[in-house]
Amino acid sequence: MPLSTVNLLGVDFHNLNLAVIIDELLSRPRSLRFAYIVTPNADHLTRLKRQPTLRFIYDAAWLRLLDSKFIWHAARLLRQPVPLVATGADITTELLSRLTAQTVAVIGMQPAVLTALQQRYPHLTFAHHAPPQNLLNDQLGFRRARDFAVKTNARFTFIALGSPLQEILAYAIASQPNALGLGLCTGSALEFCAGTQTRAPAWMRSAGLEWLHRLARNPRRLARRYIIDDPPILAALVKQTWRQSRRN
Repeated sequence: MPLSTVNLLGVDFHNLNLAVIIDELLSRPRSLRFAYIVTPNADHLTRLKRQPTLRFIYDAAWLRLLDSKFIWHAARLLRQPVPLVATGADITTELLSRLTAQTVAVIGMQPAVLTALQQRYPHLTFAHHAPPQNLLNDQLGFRRARDFAVKTNARFTFIALGSPLQEILAYAIASQPNALGLGLCTGSALEFCAGTQTRAPAWMRSAGLEWLHRLARNPRRLARRYIIDDPPILAALVKQTWRQSRRN
């Protein structure tokens, strides 16, 4: 039975709550070819507007889940249909808590994060691959990262390289005929699970202000993204609303 979707800013998001998502992940047959989930936030959506050539990678994902309460609130304010929000951090936390003893593959992350994860989830074995910097311009490094996922043959592979690199790599893995399992493009979510990074308080997440918490903690890295790069996505939402009102 096809999963219901809601189109927002050109992306067909799956309209699923967290419990259903986890059930879908855990019930997917292990023998199926590799597939991946993406969790677009405002930054992803802004990039897709500027680089539409990346859209096919998101279209090919098994699940596309909205990871932005900010976008959700903005779309609701404009009376746009919106999917349920399912953040990469929530998905990752809930999934790891449900897994029984098995190998979990991780591409990316610092070794200290993996050490902390192993301490928090001693029943799991984390197979780690740390690819080189500038991976998109390193063909050998890219192939090694891709082949690591194929050879490890884990049921779940977390691809934690930041966007759009993690989605590009997930697509490359899915293109390998002998690749199995599921890839989760969930960015820095594993750091929250490891306790090496702290999430925003629940009230900030609910209000769509998690971005402000992250900006306050890491202004040098995130200021340009949140203050300059991402705001145009709001204009795109307004434009979409205007076009729909004209059609109606």
